[in-house]
Amino acid sequence: QVRLVESGGGSVQAGESLRLSCAASGYDAGDYCMGWFRQAPGEEREGVAAITASGETKSYSDSVKGRFTISQGNAKNTIYLQMDSLKPEDTAVYYCARARFVGMCTNLADYGYGYWGQGTQVTVSS
Repeated sequence: QVRLVESGGGSVQAGESLRLSCAASGYDAGDYCMGWFRQAPGEEREGVAAITASGETKSYSDSVKGRFTISQGNAKNTIYLQMDSLKPEDTAVYYCARARFVGMCTNLADYGYGYWGQGTQVTVSS
């Protein structure tokens, strides 16, 4: 059974950093594209960052490019999102997601992801 568990969220001041983690289990880690998404109250879900199974290719939304970094752990069963220079507009629930199938990489488009974590809240105050 595929399981994705996010952690690392919290409340910080603008300009500070957080590191989110996504622990994946129940499948062969490293075979699937992974992504981080976020959803603020009253807003649509937004793709933030994505990484291919090999870890060689990473994608970022314009709103976080240069501030956020997605990475894999050595065993590829953990995905990280390093968030620096946080802004109040980064406040949202952040979700980790796994692609529906091996080889299906839709980067920041959520239709390609079939498994989601429960989310972790990130709150940035000014």
